Amino acid sequence: MRATVIAAFFGVFLTCTYTAKEATKKTKKAKLYVPQIDCDVKAGKIINPEFIAKCPPGCQDVKHRVYGTDIYASFSSVCNAAIHSGIIDNTGGKVLVQKVAGHSGYRGSFSNGVRSLSLPRWRESFLVSEGKPRKGVTYPSTLEYSSSKSTAVKSEPKKPEQDLKGMKSADTANTSEKTSDQGDTARKEHQTTPEPTPATEMATTTPTPTTTTTEPSTTVPQPTTTPAAPRTTAAPAKARPGLHRGRDMGSSSVHPAYASVVAAAARQVQAAQGRGQNTAFRGTSTSASNRNILLHNTAMEIDSWKPGLSLFDTGFTSKEELNPKPLEPISQGNQNCKVDLSFLMDGSWSIGKRRFQLQKRFLGNVAQALGIGNAGPLMGIVQYGDDPSTEFNLKTYANSKDLRNAIEKIQQKGGLSNVGKALSFVNKNFFLDANGNRGGAPNVVVVMVDGWPTDRVEEASRLARESGINIFFVTVEAAAQSEKQNVIEPNFVDKAVCRTSGFYSINVPSWFSLHKVVQPLVKRVCDTERLACSKTCLNAADIGFVIDGSSSVGTGNFRTVLQFVANISKEFEISDTDTRIGAVQYTYEQRLEFSFDKYSTKQDVLNAIKRISYWSGGTSTGAAISYASEQLFSKSKPNKRKIMIVITDGRSYDDVSMPAMAAHQNGVIAYSVGVAWAAPDELEAIASDPAKEHSFFVDDFDNLYHYVNQLIQNICTEFNSQPRN
Repeated sequence: MRATVIAAFFGVFLTCTYTAKEATKKTKKAKLYVPQIDCDVKAGKIINPEFIAKCPPGCQDVKHRVYGTDIYASFSSVCNAAIHSGIIDNTGGKVLVQKVAGHSGYRGSFSNGVRSLSLPRWRESFLVSEGKPRKGVTYPSTLEYSSSKSTAVKSEPKKPEQDLKGMKSADTANTSEKTSDQGDTARKEHQTTPEPTPATEMATTTPTPTTTTTEPSTTVPQPTTTPAAPRTTAAPAKARPGLHRGRDMGSSSVHPAYASVVAAAARQVQAAQGRGQNTAFRGTSTSASNRNILLHNTAMEIDSWKPGLSLFDTGFTSKEELNPKPLEPISQGNQNCKVDLSFLMDGSWSIGKRRFQLQKRFLGNVAQALGIGNAGPLMGIVQYGDDPSTEFNLKTYANSKDLRNAIEKIQQKGGLSNVGKALSFVNKNFFLDANGNRGGAPNVVVVMVDGWPTDRVEEASRLARESGINIFFVTVEAAAQSEKQNVIEPNFVDKAVCRTSGFYSINVPSWFSLHKVVQPLVKRVCDTERLACSKTCLNAADIGFVIDGSSSVGTGNFRTVLQFVANISKEFEISDTDTRIGAVQYTYEQRLEFSFDKYSTKQDVLNAIKRISYWSGGTSTGAAISYASEQLFSKSKPNKRKIMIVITDGRSYDDVSMPAMAAHQNGVIAYSVGVAWAAPDELEAIASDPAKEHSFFVDDFDNLYHYVNQLIQNICTEFNSQPRN
């Protein structure tokens, strides 16, 4: 009998030991889920400021464009940039991506089998490094894209067991589970699910609304013999972004090593219940009946408990009473107006104290009318005088009420009205990821001006617009006739905004009537379809190629010309709403190869270029320019820049100057590319002014590729310098 008891005891002991080891082993298997992206995914399309992604094999392809060296423009392919930098090779792999501020120039280079291109400037950049998580950083298991609110991406398969009740559960008794929080829409829009990490099953408590504490958790092995009892789940409540949801205790069984500790904890729970207290234990496992008490609250502070520490070492005390206060829900805002907005507030002495107060009231009313929120507009304020300074950035306030209260507390700076300096400051310092810039939302600046600026604004405005910033001016009490001699830059508003149609400028006769323009301004700022200034040099054009198919070109050279056309087209963002491509071939006659609305994807355009057949014949370049103006550019969209690129290898049989002049007068920006026997005087006549920046000449067809980057750079450099039709 004694031998039987000993054997049974020894068997139980071995079973518990084995179970504990298995639980520990399962816990250690929890790891980061890395989402997979396609080769053509660009960093700028992903909202997350820092993420790890897995690239598939085969991304080393010229169609996946890369701009820059070491630091890349955000419309580069993530995976091909990683190959260019040597982080991965063409077999694919994991890449760590970090978003950084835009640069004034990106240098192209050839590295690891990938040729990157140069670019004058771009508003956002990114770095790539080995795909290992940085210490202390939580990486998303799904990526959020700016093109939609969904987070559907290719990712590692999810495990079948999932808790969809609004709390993330890491059940070490069964398996690690990845869950979503249905009650927190703010997290859905701007945050992703934290990765599973080896962690104890933690009970948590409700913090005061002003404090959130997160500490590392500790792995605690637990046996897996008893399934968790069902629990009653309270209705999910909205929580502040950053607060962690409680994790359910996975098992009612307790490892022998912790039995005494848990028993003591359970006794204190019962004592607390007897006194009517809502007491929660931190870091200890309890029975299923006690679990309902521990998970009563939805917004919680996470503490850790390490094996070997007493309850008092963890900060637990049976006298600890918690008085949870309900958290205010995070405002989602007006989701039909998702813009990142900066107001340049006039703090100069000329405005006076009373009018400064009227300006603050106006900004508060605008904040209220906008409907500030994480899924809608975000707003920051820069006050300018002699020098600009940020009062608060985009991520400081996430609802209209708090924002209005903050505006009321702003103190006047004084000084001059240096608007140009303020615009330069905003362009370089405000719309950064660290300041809350979301990437997928248009950047908008509204400049408040009392009277007129005391410095020049045209150049600073142009540079800001080239960075993709939409600039609005609200001018109050413009200069009287007798004061106009004091204005440094006459018509400064027309020079500052991208169009003079009146959409981007509002003039108010008096500060006392400023309240009347709150709604008109909000309506314009939220009209993202008309924010054309957020377009870039690569996605805002209708580009028509006029290709010489005369007999002197020859079949082989004609294929080289088509490759030149394809190489230029590759660099642009092509779609129905972005850049569109069309082509005309000419000899004595003209032929429309395809129009702007024929193809809406880059691959379709490249295939269409490849299919163009060589015609052969004479050379009537003038007639071809007129034909392109009628068949292509007369059908260009109103918000597109018209760019014509004429490629010819000889002197024209007809006049080119008059057709070219007519095209220029209709808003067409013309570039001429001459090869071999092309006439320099005709190339200059075809080209827009200044001719030296719009005309190119090469002595041989095989050297055409040298001018791909130069031509694109010139197109981007003059972006915004020409009036848009």
